[in-house]
Amino acid sequence: SLIYLTLISAIGNAEKTIYLTNAYFVPDPQLLKSLVNAATRGVDVKLILPSHSDSAVVFHAGRAHYTELLQGGVKLYEHAGALLHAKTAVIDGVWSTVGSTNLDSRSFLDNDEINAVVLGREFAQKMQAMFEADLASSLAIDLPSWKQRPVEFRLKEWMAQLWRRLL
Repeated sequence: SLIYLTLISAIGNAEKTIYLTNAYFVPDPQLLKSLVNAATRGVDVKLILPSHSDSAVVFHAGRAHYTELLQGGVKLYEHAGALLHAKTAVIDGVWSTVGSTNLDSRSFLDNDEINAVVLGREFAQKMQAMFEADLASSLAIDLPSWKQRPVEFRLKEWMAQLWRRLL
């Protein structure tokens, strides 16, 4: 889809920051690689994802990728409290998008989604302020703690990721 290609391009061209907030995160290999590559080249990559979801399968399928992202230098946060339903991105303080698109194959390939992409510092600053407010009410996920999660969660993640192409 056009929003997928636009997002991958923006991530690939990011120089300083990538701040993503998304409710349903089941990334494909190209999106994962783009995020890790950005972090590897020194871009501050932060994702705010839900700490719980109305779809357990989607929730655990997304979490199945946390280890790879954390090892690649991507900073992960889970939003506490109310159900997270935002779908936003701010890149380098100038490129922003907001809309209905989740970071999953259904949104990119099957669903009718719409996003606005805005180029401009003023709008990006407002989006970044909202991101930072959400970040303040989110819990950072670090690799050592993540590796200590219960076997039950690991099993759910493994099983859920088997269905990722359908999610």
